Amino acid sequence: MSHTLLQIDFPMSGPWGDEMTAAFGDLAHDIAGEAGLVWKVWTENAETGRGGGIYVFETTEAAQAYLEKHSKRLEGFGITGIEAKLFQVNHDLSAITRASL
Repeated sequence: MSHTLLQIDFPMSGPWGDEMTAAFGDLAHDIAGEAGLVWKVWTENAETGRGGGIYVFETTEAAQAYLEKHSKRLEGFGITGIEAKLFQVNHDLSAITRASL
């Protein structure tokens, strides 16, 4: 099986930490139901003013579909400067380093 990793980050003025958890709980539940999503790690850096996530999807098609949907969502919130990258996962090396796939 091949997985695709999607990395997204963008300028963000907060909230951070516990406030971010409270503010984005509903969004997290929505994302959890996304077709083909294996997992997401939420990222935040208050010092640089960037937020985002690292996602693993079952297929490249699912990752690309989500990227399009999420980019439109972010743009709807007035967020610009969205950066995204797609990578194929090397399962053999990732298993050695304890990746949960």
